Amino acid sequence: MKRAYLPRPGSLLAFAVAALGTGSAQASLFSGDTLDAVANGVAWAVLVLVPIIGITVFWLVHVLPEKIAHKRHHPQTQAIQTLCLLSLAFGGLLWPIAWLWAFTKPVAYKVAYGTDKHDDYFEDAGEKARAGELVDEELVRLKQELDAMHARGALPAKLVRLREDLATLKPGTPEPERRSA
Repeated sequence: MKRAYLPRPGSLLAFAVAALGTGSAQASLFSGDTLDAVANGVAWAVLVLVPIIGITVFWLVHVLPEKIAHKRHHPQTQAIQTLCLLSLAFGGLLWPIAWLWAFTKPVAYKVAYGTDKHDDYFEDAGEKARAGELVDEELVRLKQELDAMHARGALPAKLVRLREDLATLKPGTPEPERRSA
């Protein structure tokens, strides 16, 4: 058989003192016209700042795939950038596609062009090679990639010049300063 719970007399007395001993409650530390002015200020701040912050965060999140593609030297960075802009226009519906595209390796692109890197990657690596900042293995790999691309015939003019410049470089030595004519 269960015992019924009976409150102790001391707890009833404490509850009665707490209930009867309370003062008036204040919902705000402001009152009157000050409360109205503060409420108007908060309302205007919310109406102005929240949309600005929301739009900014929405825009920053939607350009993330473009930033990731650029950082990873994705060869289709411009297409990903276009998809990000279209995603902004369509309310973010295309954003997941841009996000996935930025993280994928373009296999068919490598088969067609011989590389899965953007031309900027080779230009940046070429600048480091000219300054002598590349490790020998990286310099050899860069030369091999450019040679493979050249063998396919898909090498832009600026990468042909880079390939020729790298052919004169020996691993571990910076390029000598060129004299301007």
